[in-house]
Amino acid sequence: MAKTSAFLQLLGLVRRANQLVTGEGFVLKAIQGQSIAVAIIASDTGASSMKKLRDKAAFYHVDLITAFTKEQLSQATGMNRTAYGVKDPGFARKLIELVNIKGE
Repeated sequence: MAKTSAFLQLLGLVRRANQLVTGEGFVLKAIQGQSIAVAIIASDTGASSMKKLRDKAAFYHVDLITAFTKEQLSQATGMNRTAYGVKDPGFARKLIELVNIKGE
């Protein structure tokens, strides 16, 4: 549980550092332009949106995180969105690391 809150706190920091792309359309464009290091999509996103984003991320080799709900992500960023992209590779690495550390 501590890793979840650490991830969400860091996501809030990423937003304050102005390193976040938000909104499905903008995240899709950022994936295509390869200007983001990781995409974060709410686990409760609609099936068609999820498939579109997942396929684009796979095609362009962009890491994808789907471990959090829209409510959790919105609360962390203060923005009501289902899709986010992290521009800074350092922040992206740390976020991926926090998601991959299970039950320490």
